[in-house]
Amino acid sequence: MTAIDQVSGPVLFARYAFPPNQLGYCGPDDAAGFFTSGVSGDDQGLRRMARDFDGARPHLKLIAGALGRSDPLDPEVVEAYWVGAAALDRVGPATVDPQVEQMRRGCCGPMFDTVSSALRAGAVPHHSFTVLCVYPWVGMLDDARRRTQAMIVLDRCRIRWGQVRTVNADKVTAESQSLVWASSRLRLGPPVVETVRRGIDGLALSAPIAEGDWVALHWDWVCDVLTEKQAGRIEALEERQLRASFPAPESVVPPV
Repeated sequence: MTAIDQVSGPVLFARYAFPPNQLGYCGPDDAAGFFTSGVSGDDQGLRRMARDFDGARPHLKLIAGALGRSDPLDPEVVEAYWVGAAALDRVGPATVDPQVEQMRRGCCGPMFDTVSSALRAGAVPHHSFTVLCVYPWVGMLDDARRRTQAMIVLDRCRIRWGQVRTVNADKVTAESQSLVWASSRLRLGPPVVETVRRGIDGLALSAPIAEGDWVALHWDWVCDVLTEKQAGRIEALEERQLRASFPAPESVVPPV
């Protein structure tokens, strides 16, 4: 594992999963307890609460199976799901557990009926797959009335990579790339500076943050400090998923 600091798998999971849990989108009802357990390193409490993250759980299981790990909250498995790792390429149609395939049947967005069909198209069980395929928001982009809200959720729910500009108590400003909708396709837009949170009353889940650090962002929170390699990995995986979700149209052969 190549994280800046070494923490247990459940704590690493909490760093990335807390932001949507606090907003009530997924996970346990007790978001404050989830945060407190992450700060204190209560692995058993975190494992119990992690079972309520229905979106992440099957994909963690897929990755663990491909790596030969019995623990879906193994640190390498968790990092692969949220950040990415070469291990994701070991997950293919032949490695999909039939139970997971059945669990996700009909839940892989408008383009894919099953996890296996998504993998054959070039997707990997990274969080970007959950956002761009499993969740329904991409299917709303063609509807002008629903597009604004869909774009907000898609952009905030994805794991973004950014570089810290300022740190002020529990607030951080970071430069990152947002998603844009152009020519009926989602793509990465120009860099923007955003203000996000790093903690609550001085308590933070992430590693200590300094100006110039690369960080992972989820909703309006900093999840963790990244190496440059990890930041590049998130970008590459998102680009890969965007290509799978919005394939280039087939070239038209002109009549002879």
